[in-house]
Amino acid sequence: MTLISVGNVIVDLTIDVPALPERGGDVLGRATGTTPGGSFNTMVAATRQGLPTAYGGAHGTGPFGDRVRAALAAEGIGVLQHPTPDTDTGYDIALTESDGERTFVTVFGAEASLTADALAGIRLAEGDLVHVSGYGLLESTNGRAIAGWLGSVGSDHVVLVDPGPLVGDIHPAVWAVAQARATWVSCNLREARLMTGESEPAAAAEALAARGDVIVRLGADGCLVGVRGALTHVPGFPVTAIDTNGAGDAHAGAFLAALARGADPLAAARAANACAAIAVTRRGPATAPTLGELAQLLD
Repeated sequence: MTLISVGNVIVDLTIDVPALPERGGDVLGRATGTTPGGSFNTMVAATRQGLPTAYGGAHGTGPFGDRVRAALAAEGIGVLQHPTPDTDTGYDIALTESDGERTFVTVFGAEASLTADALAGIRLAEGDLVHVSGYGLLESTNGRAIAGWLGSVGSDHVVLVDPGPLVGDIHPAVWAVAQARATWVSCNLREARLMTGESEPAAAAEALAARGDVIVRLGADGCLVGVRGALTHVPGFPVTAIDTNGAGDAHAGAFLAALARGADPLAAARAANACAAIAVTRRGPATAPTLGELAQLLD
């Protein structure tokens, strides 16, 4: 049983700032690192939770592509595609404010060039799980190719779709295909509001749950889980957050790993809440705990 991610792995250039500057202004920041991010965070979380994982997305030829492949290898994550020639992997600038909130500016690269032929080469084994990122569903990236490929993914495979902050920019036809095939849609509250027009968390989650099983992440408050239309609040774990970068990705990876271990959705959501809680107490995007560390918090 393996998790296959066709999400986008990019490189995060992380900077701590006291607060975002006003438009046209400036602020002094502190560079805190250059590390792979995006769907890398989800795969790291799943791997550290004991679920074998492989990257089915594209990656570039250049220093960022090299950095991505080295990081994947260090975490024991397989790579299913050959490097894209003549194009490097993209990057984002991740600005983390003093309260842990983060803001991104993203520049796409080779990870946005995934083709239908490359996806067709992915062979899913019985019980494999699939992770799809909203960044890969954009029309300017891999939306058409991934939407077409999802139609070939059998109903016996769990598919988690994380729409991401740019969900409003996904073409409606592509989103319709992804949502219809998704076993789970996992999103934060802002994204749930964008998708439903509902401002109250329960109302937004209920609207999404009417369309299929859903997780709405609420940060420190845990998450709302909708299964067959029934909504349940799964509480979070109180921690002092210092960096929320990658927390949602960690949540998704831990949730899938728990499902793969045989947990029911509510138990899997609790494990995911714990994983995200630990992740935000550490600096950097790929800070998910090991299964042993998670067990200490869950006990």
